[in-house]
Amino acid sequence: MRRIVGIVLAVLLMVGVVVAVVAGRDNEDTGTATKTVRMVIGSEKAEFFADPDVVKALAAKGYTVKAETSGSWAMEGLDLKGYDLAFPSSQAPAVELAAKYKVTGTLPRPFYSPLVVMAHKNAADVLAANGLATLDAAHRGTLKMSAYLDAARADRTWQQLKGATKYGELTGTLYISSTDPETSNSGALYLAAASYVAGGGKVVASDTEVDRTAPLLHKLVSVQGAQQSSTDASFRDFVSGAGNPLVLGYESQVASLLADGQQPGDLVVLYPDTTVNSDHTAVPLTENGRALAELLSTDPQLRGLEVRHGFRPQGEATEFASAGTYLKQELTGVRQAPVPTSKVLHELARRARG
Repeated sequence: MRRIVGIVLAVLLMVGVVVAVVAGRDNEDTGTATKTVRMVIGSEKAEFFADPDVVKALAAKGYTVKAETSGSWAMEGLDLKGYDLAFPSSQAPAVELAAKYKVTGTLPRPFYSPLVVMAHKNAADVLAANGLATLDAAHRGTLKMSAYLDAARADRTWQQLKGATKYGELTGTLYISSTDPETSNSGALYLAAASYVAGGGKVVASDTEVDRTAPLLHKLVSVQGAQQSSTDASFRDFVSGAGNPLVLGYESQVASLLADGQQPGDLVVLYPDTTVNSDHTAVPLTENGRALAELLSTDPQLRGLEVRHGFRPQGEATEFASAGTYLKQELTGVRQAPVPTSKVLHELARRARG
């Protein structure tokens, strides 16, 4: 009898060990399991979501992100079935996406970045000498949008500007390189700012105002020839020394470059005196997508990483620290232009492209 009892106890002990191991595995899986969030993002956020520190911070909160890039305005034409989040670079395309996918409620806007013009030092000096810009630091200044648009109307060339002839790279028509406004957010916002200035500080809203503004916008775009579809590509071209001496981009791109320890000595950042902030606006397509978007807005560690990548978190201007003489810590002296409705902006882009 004692032998039988011993065998039974041994079996029960083994069963107990197995149950404990399985329970332990279950608890371990629960503790380390992550929710996978599929998202489509503007290209300018690709480095942020690929940053190992960002990946680690998200994993600690229980999320794994799989991000694909697209032009912000091009997202509307994508089939987003199976995605958790769309994350374009501004509010206008986000509103369009929200309407298309019947997303209700407030759309999270975790961070923003103003549009800037990146100039090579020689080009910036010539613009300043001709009243088209002012320089307040070695690598930072302000672009006078009204004066620049007057030069564009007149088809002014670099050779017509005093002091330009000594720089062999400054030839041909004076223009700012921008991205395709029909597919890229920065290109569309450039037209929004230009149309606002050209309209005397009034947002384009009617067909008559579109007709009046369209010829100038067409000049701004047609002089460029082929345009890049993303700011990431045009920024990399500029940094490598290729292409036009004036390139439109995001402040965050410069800040991220500086945060990586690179010191592009030839770079001058010109803040247009009238510009548009790129409000990175999330469109949650699932509950996991909304939770992740809210986390980007509220988590202190993620907000700190956003700053490191050059984005300005919503709500706390003091979190953004300028990098030496390149960037403004506060956007004083920079007027924010309201953006036309999506319908009007699409029409402006179409007319600009011709």
